[in-house]
Amino acid sequence: MELETEKEPAEKAGKEREQVRVFAPATAANLVCGFDILGLALEQPGDEVMMKRSDKSGVRLLKITGDDGRLPLDPAKNTVSACVQMLLKHLGREDIGVEIALHKQMPIGSGLGSSAASTVAGLYAINLLLGEPLSKHELLPFAMRGEELACGHGHADNVAPSLFGGITLIKSYEPLDVIQLPIPKDLYCSVVFPHVDVPTRAARQMIRSKIDLKDAVIQWGNIAGLVSGFFMNDHALIGRSMKDVLIEPTRAILIPEFYEMREQAMVSGALGFGISGSGPSVFAFASSKQTALNITNNIVQHLQSKGIDSNGYVSAINEQGPREL
Repeated sequence: MELETEKEPAEKAGKEREQVRVFAPATAANLVCGFDILGLALEQPGDEVMMKRSDKSGVRLLKITGDDGRLPLDPAKNTVSACVQMLLKHLGREDIGVEIALHKQMPIGSGLGSSAASTVAGLYAINLLLGEPLSKHELLPFAMRGEELACGHGHADNVAPSLFGGITLIKSYEPLDVIQLPIPKDLYCSVVFPHVDVPTRAARQMIRSKIDLKDAVIQWGNIAGLVSGFFMNDHALIGRSMKDVLIEPTRAILIPEFYEMREQAMVSGALGFGISGSGPSVFAFASSKQTALNITNNIVQHLQSKGIDSNGYVSAINEQGPREL
């Protein structure tokens, strides 16, 4: 994928900084029926990046915590440092030295946009360090390159909401066109990450390459209904639009107790329920924080009764995206 952002001269930047600390949020992508085009940012969890200037030129990734040693420290292979290198090259600032520490505060391979949160935190941090020469929209293609490095597919349904906050719609990829949707009042997310392994690449490979027209029509109607529900602040419409006849039936096979978790969510008051990203995390919308808490607790307890550990979260929709700490 070519970077579509026009080069911005570094002299347009404001005051440069010596060090910054940034948090970027986790995301729930697809929102059940919007495969690769819909996503939202969560208040929690997320990742942190600490970045500071160095007298020695080049980008160095000094430390990663919270990853159990699974992520590479090689600056060219880690999405955070690799995207920082791309941005510095783009701006003609490869002469400067940058040291990075990445603190993973969310599970890897969870379906919650782990790589996206790290990448966005790194890009937001280097942009602050340089005096913000680029807008968030100009940072997005670099974040998509990070997704390509992480999972082989440069999609934006995780990085866009993590970068912009709120709920995002990817109207098109060629050309890249991202739309921020309104956030309905009193809409909360219940999120549960079961401790089972569902690799993103494997989950994508299971997706059907051909679909029936009747299924496509159903899916288009659900996507339109979901987007309309966001605009109309209509929780009932949001709930009845959260149905996926194309991707979920296949991916659900990879997630133990998926349909049982759905049942737990719906009887606990969920508006709708589905897989977050490629899984194994699942999420539900609720009309109150207490209902979201009940959904999360009931699913976690159900998984525990089946011998499956999990992480549970309750979150409002994050309207800000990344923030400096």
